[in-house]
Amino acid sequence: MDEYLPTIDLHRHLDGNVRLETILDLGRQHNLPLPAWDLEGLRPHVQVVGDAEGNSLPGVMAFIAKFEWMIRVLVDYDACRRVAYENVQDAKSEGLDYVELRFSPWFMAEANNLDPVGVVEAVVDGVEAGARDFGLRVNLIGILSRTYGPDVCWKELEALLRYRDHLVGLDLAGDEANRPGDLFVKHFHRARDVGWRITVHAGEAAGPESIWQAVRDLGAERIGHGVAAIRDPALQDFLAERGIGIETCLTSNVQTQTVPDYAGHPARRFLARGLLVTLNTDDPGISAVDLQHEYKVAAPAAGLTPAQIRQARRNALTVAFLSEEEKKAIQRGVGGVK
Repeated sequence: MDEYLPTIDLHRHLDGNVRLETILDLGRQHNLPLPAWDLEGLRPHVQVVGDAEGNSLPGVMAFIAKFEWMIRVLVDYDACRRVAYENVQDAKSEGLDYVELRFSPWFMAEANNLDPVGVVEAVVDGVEAGARDFGLRVNLIGILSRTYGPDVCWKELEALLRYRDHLVGLDLAGDEANRPGDLFVKHFHRARDVGWRITVHAGEAAGPESIWQAVRDLGAERIGHGVAAIRDPALQDFLAERGIGIETCLTSNVQTQTVPDYAGHPARRFLARGLLVTLNTDDPGISAVDLQHEYKVAAPAAGLTPAQIRQARRNALTVAFLSEEEKKAIQRGVGGVK
C-alpha cells in the first residue's frame, strides 16, 4: 500500500486569510468606506498582484499593507468569530487533514478598539465550532506582535492566557528587524511555564542571530521562515540535530522579497542538509494561494524534487504540535476532531 501523506499547514495566519466576499459583506453591513464594491475591484487592494516570480512586487511593506481591509472589517466580535469559522471551512474545502491557525489578538482588535480578550474568545469559539461542523482537526497558536513592543505584548499575552487551554502554542511575529527577540524572553518563559509549544518568526527580516536567539532564549521548537539560516552552516547543523522545524512559506517569501525569486529560496538546500522543512501558506488570503499551489507550483519552481516535497509533508507531521497518538491518527487518515 502507498504511504499516506497527510496534507498539513502549520504556518497559516487566520487574520491574513479573510475572504474577499466576507470583506464586501461586512463592509456593506457596517457602512465601511471600502475601496471597491465588487470582487475584482477589491482584489488588488487585498491580494498581491504581480509577476509569478515576484519581480514586479515592491516588497514586505506593500505585502503588509494588504492586511488593512482584512483587519478593518473586524468591527465586532461576531466578525472575528465569522472569520475564524470560515478559516476552518476553507481549510476543510482545501483538503487539509490538519491545520494550525495563528492570530494576533492585539492586531485584530486595534483598528476598531476591541478588547483583545473578546477577540481571543471569539476566535476560539469560531475555530472550535468550525472544527466540530467540518470534522477537521485544528489547533490554535497565539501571536505576540512584537511591532507593538514588550509592554503591549504583556497585555496581548494575558489576553491569550485567559484561554490557555484552547491554544497549543505561542508565536512571535511582526517587526523582527527593529524589535529583537531578546525583548520578549520573559514573555516566552511565561508561555512555556503553562505548557505551550513555541514557534517564532525568525530569519525573515533579520539574520541568523535572530534564529539562534529564538531557539536558545525563547525556546523555539519551530522557526517561521528561517531563510537567513542559509548564511550559517553551523546553525543549519544545529537545527537539523535538534529536530527544529522550519515553517517554509515559499510564495510569501517571494512576494515580500525575502528571497528574489522561487529559484533563490534555500528550502531545497535545507532539505538536502536534513533540516525538517515544511511547506505552508502563511497568509493565503493575501498571497492568493492554497497549499496545493505550494506543493505543485511553488515547490517545483524552488527546485524541490518530488522526493523532497514528499519529505516536507512527512516533516509537517513530525513537527506538528500534536501528541504522538494524534499524529498516528492523522497518519492513518482519520484526523477528525477530539
